[in-house]
Amino acid sequence: MSFASTWADLAPVGRADDGGYRRFAWTAEDHTLREWFAGEASSRGLDLMTDRAGNQWAWWGDPDATPGVVTGSHLDSVPGGGAFDGPLGVVSAFAALDQLRERGVTPRRPLGIANFVDEEGARFGVACAGSRLITGVLDADRALGLRDADGVTMADAWRAAGRDPGTLGPDDEALRRVAAFVELHVEQGRGLVHGDDPVGVGRMIWPHGRWRVELRGEANHAGTTPLADRRDPMLDLAAFVGHAREAAQQHGALATVGKVRVDPNGVNAIPSQVTAWLDVRAESADAVDAVLAALADYAPAQESWTPATVLDADLADTVAGAVSGVLGGSPRLSTGAGHDAGILAAAGIPTAMLFVRNPTGVSHAPTEDADEADCLAGIDALAAALERLLA
Repeated sequence: MSFASTWADLAPVGRADDGGYRRFAWTAEDHTLREWFAGEASSRGLDLMTDRAGNQWAWWGDPDATPGVVTGSHLDSVPGGGAFDGPLGVVSAFAALDQLRERGVTPRRPLGIANFVDEEGARFGVACAGSRLITGVLDADRALGLRDADGVTMADAWRAAGRDPGTLGPDDEALRRVAAFVELHVEQGRGLVHGDDPVGVGRMIWPHGRWRVELRGEANHAGTTPLADRRDPMLDLAAFVGHAREAAQQHGALATVGKVRVDPNGVNAIPSQVTAWLDVRAESADAVDAVLAALADYAPAQESWTPATVLDADLADTVAGAVSGVLGGSPRLSTGAGHDAGILAAAGIPTAMLFVRNPTGVSHAPTEDADEADCLAGIDALAAALERLLA
């Protein structure tokens, strides 16, 4: 199966009129994506397993006899997300497996392909939920109580998807099957744009987290309430956004307010409450802490946190050597974007990452891109790395 045909099969799922994607966990689109993954596994004679968080694993060989090497990524998206964030890693994983088989490679240990559920956290607010759940970082009871924008809990979403929420939780058995994990991902920045190398090797993932801020006011009529008498939380929101940016600039961090909920959200009504979500990332946890300290008056409530993740150096060297062997170069990159690879690395699983050049440097938007030639180079790099790790 060619990369182009496999990519074309997946491309229409969850696509919006603006060219972006809306692929949220445990929705009809997610069901279609999971069926696609199961079909790709079945067509290759792979054994499909689903863990206690709903993550899918397609195995070539028996990982219960010998722990294997796993590759893959996720298929869900942010609202209006690009086509490549996540799916490129899954499609490339299947393509790399095909390449190994075409070359007659006989692996000495199993090869797995993973589809991690709810990596973006777009529906329930916690990123990398699937990997956080199986590693125990995200408590199952807390996860089941998370609500989406329509008030639907994750427990309700699981039931609607035909799953038993009582099975949700850590999965040591699934983790024991993984001896090493290599995640290929489109680059979500500009580290490769101006160079000659289409593929880079990950070095570290910045510390990052999400916080919720509640700004309360007083609901009232937009046409009869004098400005001096108003308690408008939208003004507090504007000040908060400005203070977050100032703090980020001062401490060399990145701070983003990208999601807001306004109650009652009427055109002719002063809001009673605004809820805003703050995303903060930096090269060091101290810088993140400094930003939060500057915003302490707003009482940010932490919803998720991932410390700095230095990816396995020995595995990275092995992967970089394999990549250089087929492409001639493999620059090392750090990233401010979170990944399931970081969650598995923090759980003690040797983990490496490959990044495929993104000519626009844009991600989490419809203009996210990757040239087909670079995608094919990424598959060659991944196949070379897997062949070395499976020997």
